Amino acid sequence: MDFKKEIERRRTFGIISHPDAGKTTLTEKLLLFGGAIQEAGAVKSNKIKKGATSDFMEIERQRGISVATSVLAFIYKDKKINILDTPGHKDFAEDTFRTLTAVDSVIVVIDVAKGVEEQTEKLVEVCRMRNIPMIVFINKLDREGKDAFDLLDEVEQKLGLQVTPLSFPIGMGYDFQGIYNIYEKNINLFKGESKKRIADTISFDDLSNPELEKLIGDKAAAQLREHLELVEGVYPSFDRESYLDGSQQPVFFGSALNNFGVRELLDCFVDIAPAPRPKKAEERIVKAEESKMSGFVFKIHANMDPKHRDRLAFVKIVSGTFERNKPYLHVRLGKQLKFSSPNAFFAEKKAVIDESFPGDIVGLHDTGNFKIGDTLTEGEALHYRGIPSFSPEHFRYINNADPMKAKQLAKGIDQLMDEGVAQLFILELNGRKVIGTVGALQYEVIQYRLEHEYGAKCTYEPFPVHKACWVDPEDPQGDEFQEFLRVKQKFLARDKQGQLVFLADSAFSLQMVRQKYPSVHLHFTSEFN
Repeated sequence: MDFKKEIERRRTFGIISHPDAGKTTLTEKLLLFGGAIQEAGAVKSNKIKKGATSDFMEIERQRGISVATSVLAFIYKDKKINILDTPGHKDFAEDTFRTLTAVDSVIVVIDVAKGVEEQTEKLVEVCRMRNIPMIVFINKLDREGKDAFDLLDEVEQKLGLQVTPLSFPIGMGYDFQGIYNIYEKNINLFKGESKKRIADTISFDDLSNPELEKLIGDKAAAQLREHLELVEGVYPSFDRESYLDGSQQPVFFGSALNNFGVRELLDCFVDIAPAPRPKKAEERIVKAEESKMSGFVFKIHANMDPKHRDRLAFVKIVSGTFERNKPYLHVRLGKQLKFSSPNAFFAEKKAVIDESFPGDIVGLHDTGNFKIGDTLTEGEALHYRGIPSFSPEHFRYINNADPMKAKQLAKGIDQLMDEGVAQLFILELNGRKVIGTVGALQYEVIQYRLEHEYGAKCTYEPFPVHKACWVDPEDPQGDEFQEFLRVKQKFLARDKQGQLVFLADSAFSLQMVRQKYPSVHLHFTSEFN
């Protein structure tokens, strides 16, 4: 198959939502439809929970939440689908923000009862900033929830989206009978008390046909006709170009747990979602069909297999063909690297591959060469931006709880920080290590992983900091900056890249520094140059 066809076949997307909206369940059902798994990791009973396929870290199984982004790939209708299942929990939002740099489109999952929640708003905001095409999936229709039109209004108002329904529910919760698929013009009916199985998919392009009453009853038929008339009158008809440029968002209804609405979503997605898109580098825009390989690291995961202490760098291929055992330039280090066993993913299962194409995610074994945001090319010095570190919201000193294991602790902290789990700041004054995180739950994850993966124990103590700001002086040798360094000495630290960071203890002191030292610029993200 030629190179262009391979690119056209690829669909790389992320699934985002607030925790508990059913994101991981939806991922599993997509895998089931794609024939990638035979049985979903369903809850067998409350005591014995088989973990979902995409949650493979021990701590995720214990807590029942996704902590790290996992990558899953499968073939469906001759399309190669790459799913990035992201953590919904806000404490791990940074991992999700970084993942969004590696996707070409997104599915946003919304709970029918809870509607649009806070974390969804933040993630959709990031997608809108980058004009990422989005499809909305309104989940859990088998439960009592908000009215479909109220939900569509909420999505438009709270998320600032321009929606167009491509399927519509027939009833909801207890009265739920099925879904009318506007995109394919058919009806999916469900049978049995459990509503677990799709009884029929009936082609139905003429809604005035009296057969409709026989299928779903007089009341439901009248209601469906009225609803679809309203949909037609209120919402714009679907336009693929508007969807691709991020100005229109198709909406599907369904229940991932009970399998309905998922196939419709997947079929339409495969049909309309974009193949790998051009990506902006600092130097120029790079197109997928260029012959020379380029890609960037958007995630690093240590100890995917705790027995082997391996680190994997996840690389999104942007252009060209990635080949096994071919030397590539690591732009930041300026050296050539070869990879003898690049991996493709299926959650924690990995397979060695000989070549990969734009849109694919490749796992490269790493001995410490990679950082998040690094670029690999065939020689050109490209820098893909947009993978910043954000200012953390929580700060604690980290102390060694076992003096015999100082080496293991240092190595563990080093590797976990490279992964982007949290940020490390080393105080200029006394060299003490401070860990900054987006959410408090990350401290538990770090403690757990240090102990179970590196055999090191740590304790924390509070460190009262309001914000971490990256320091960017207009004149590094100037008197104003030198005075700032002297006066604020005990609040200064270096991040893992050696950049100077000011740890402001309050909003007031931050304001005072800005007034007193106007030539010393302070930034809340690490990418500002």
